[in-house]
Amino acid sequence: MTEFASARVAIIGGGVVGVSALYHLAQAGWKDVILLEKNELTAGSTWHAAGNVPTFSSSWSIMNMQRYSAGLYRGLGEAVGYPMNYHVTGSVRLGHSRERLMEFQRVKGMGRVQGMDLEVLAPEEIRSRYPFLETHDLTGALYDPYDGDIDPAQLTQGLAAGARQAGARIERFCPVTGARWTGSEWVLSTPKGEVRAEYVVNAAGYYAAEVGRLFGRRVPMMVMSHQYLLFDTIPELEVWSREAGHKLPLLRDVDSSYYLRQEKMGFNLGPYENPCRAHWAAPDDPMPDDFSFQLFPDDLERLEWHISDAMARVPLLEKGRLQKVINGPIPYTPDGNPLIGPMPGVPNAFEACVFTFGICQGGGAGKVLAEWVTEGATEWDMWSCDPRRFTGFEDHDYCVAKGKEVYGNEYAIHFPHHAWPEGRGRKLSPVHDRVAALGAQFGPYNGWERALWYAREGDDTSGAAQRVWDREGPWFPAVKAECEAVQGACGILDLPGFSRYRLTGAGAAEWLARQITGKLPAVGRLGLAYFADDKGRIVTEMSVARFAADEFLLITAATAQAHDRAWLERHLAPGLSLTEETDAWSCQILTGPQARAVLEAAATEADLTLPWLSHQTGRIAGREVWLARVSFAGELGWELHSRVADTAAVWDAVAAAGGPLGLKPFGMFALNSLRIEKGYRAWKGDLSTDYTVLQGGLGRFIDWAKPEFRGRAALAAENQAGVRKRFATLVIEAGAYDPPYMATIWHRGEPVGELTSGCFGHRTGKVIGLGMLRADLNLPGQAVEVEIFGELFPARVQEDAPLWDPKNERIRA
Repeated sequence: MTEFASARVAIIGGGVVGVSALYHLAQAGWKDVILLEKNELTAGSTWHAAGNVPTFSSSWSIMNMQRYSAGLYRGLGEAVGYPMNYHVTGSVRLGHSRERLMEFQRVKGMGRVQGMDLEVLAPEEIRSRYPFLETHDLTGALYDPYDGDIDPAQLTQGLAAGARQAGARIERFCPVTGARWTGSEWVLSTPKGEVRAEYVVNAAGYYAAEVGRLFGRRVPMMVMSHQYLLFDTIPELEVWSREAGHKLPLLRDVDSSYYLRQEKMGFNLGPYENPCRAHWAAPDDPMPDDFSFQLFPDDLERLEWHISDAMARVPLLEKGRLQKVINGPIPYTPDGNPLIGPMPGVPNAFEACVFTFGICQGGGAGKVLAEWVTEGATEWDMWSCDPRRFTGFEDHDYCVAKGKEVYGNEYAIHFPHHAWPEGRGRKLSPVHDRVAALGAQFGPYNGWERALWYAREGDDTSGAAQRVWDREGPWFPAVKAECEAVQGACGILDLPGFSRYRLTGAGAAEWLARQITGKLPAVGRLGLAYFADDKGRIVTEMSVARFAADEFLLITAATAQAHDRAWLERHLAPGLSLTEETDAWSCQILTGPQARAVLEAAATEADLTLPWLSHQTGRIAGREVWLARVSFAGELGWELHSRVADTAAVWDAVAAAGGPLGLKPFGMFALNSLRIEKGYRAWKGDLSTDYTVLQGGLGRFIDWAKPEFRGRAALAAENQAGVRKRFATLVIEAGAYDPPYMATIWHRGEPVGELTSGCFGHRTGKVIGLGMLRADLNLPGQAVEVEIFGELFPARVQEDAPLWDPKNERIRA
């Protein structure tokens, strides 16, 4: 096949996201880029999209992305000289409950820090924004002045015009039929000839799975059928609009699960119904080779309740004649967030696909994708969208079940103690049955079922009992008892799924020392290691155990499995060996003042006098166990690592020995409370690329004596200039609510920081927040305020030491 084109980057897919990626790459100065579209631009989900552009999100990173999109679109038409039909109407998001209003207050606080003035309305204020509304049963609403709608085709063509003006190339009617990696570039087969590119991007929308197969990649996704209804002109609405000089705000009745938007002088009604329907999800319903500019047949019966509810909420809607139904395919990942970032396991390949809300996220997605390609990292931490958050266990049935669950609960509140039920039981610990018999209530971590808390007789374990913001849920007294057991005697936590990698080879120590900011442990010891990027930002945290001069075991979070493996493999020096051992081992945390006595009673064949941060191999019940003397709970303790086949025997022996000594099981909720009291950070909460190692308060893990490590120059410059904000521990005089992620810290009416973790500490009896605070205020005793669901609570900065066992006397016992 003859060569048709060559480029530095080839993007596959001409919807709004692919074209936005092309535009942003060109704007970044990468002119030699090409987009390949199998049909015409917008032929997939983009052409039939409703075109709503909200900024609302309960995710910090996705709010960033959507906020950027809205700002870009406001000036895009003028910037590229292309007409843009963009209506910034604002939106009214209705609340029917106290819990919903609390969600609104949280998002309002997040928006304020990102520079957006969102407003929570009382019921009597709503009609001033939306006069045709029935408000008798509402608790309030969120008003977003930045919301609106845009013509998806014009948006895409505008981005395409800007990309072409900057030198990018778009090739329509050019499907990619094959892909070959030569070791230095990709060769893509098309009917027009071969396209050679250094990098490729899968931006194929609901065809992303088919494109992924060309690269040996199974994309975790499914396709939903989504309908919206267009109603003809309503005279009363036309009169009001002409007198007001603008359209009605976009209305979302999130508790009834639909949006209602003024479309010309009629309405657009878009429900997210439950039960819903997946398409192309069964062998007798295959995806066609080409579904460009096509729709599914109308299927209005399942929308009947939503239509009736919308007409009751806005009686004016009843006067409109149903003009048209749009029923088209929309892709979903198992968690509803898109895929933006490196294609797992595939060199020089990226994904920017499976967008459920591609219009409002497309602008920001193009920015993020361009940063991934051109800089190898993104401005905002985008783990919420990183393809590596999925690790391969997500088969077709799982993707369909979770996609339908997300769609049917599109507007649901995501409460911190509620675990969604679909797709469960995929990965079970070797002692899952034993843990379940003790009353464990489970939640998934990279598919692994872990005990969140242990229900006692009479506890309400229904899903409804978990869907609350406050500490009145049934888990709270149970978690208190679990923490007290760890504090007073001993607790055991079954913890399957740790990601683990064995590093060996001549020069392994020298290479690893250059990858981490701190020192390597001695042989027989272990410690925490922090990996920074070139800007000094926190990439990940791993436990490093040293077995020999050039032999290490690297242990990281279950959810970090694919992310951390990719980071290590990307930088691995020639001649070194990195072997994953995740599936071969399981783990229990045994911790509390009686932990040593429990191990002695279990006849553990090991030296239990070895100090904190040591490790050794012993035997329990005749089975080999690797004992690491660490405890994320901040008490005397060990991690007991055993091979999967041996884990049940080890658990049984420890449980039998510990019973008379007060041993109790505890779960992840208790561990979170215990670790926050110790100031221990959690990955992708407290530890993320939104912060540098110095900002994260991890200066003690930087070895400045090393002449070289990744991020050293950036951290040295920051240290010289002074750190603008730094990790702080706050004690908060809060009410009945734990502070949510990214709760704002205030001082004299000004935002001065944010919380990255917050929880009630059962050993200290205090509400504790971990977060980032402006450096000049980060002083012991400094008074600040923390915003929790719209209310300000007094807080004080604590000493630069953990609140619990600040001298580590208990953990070293």
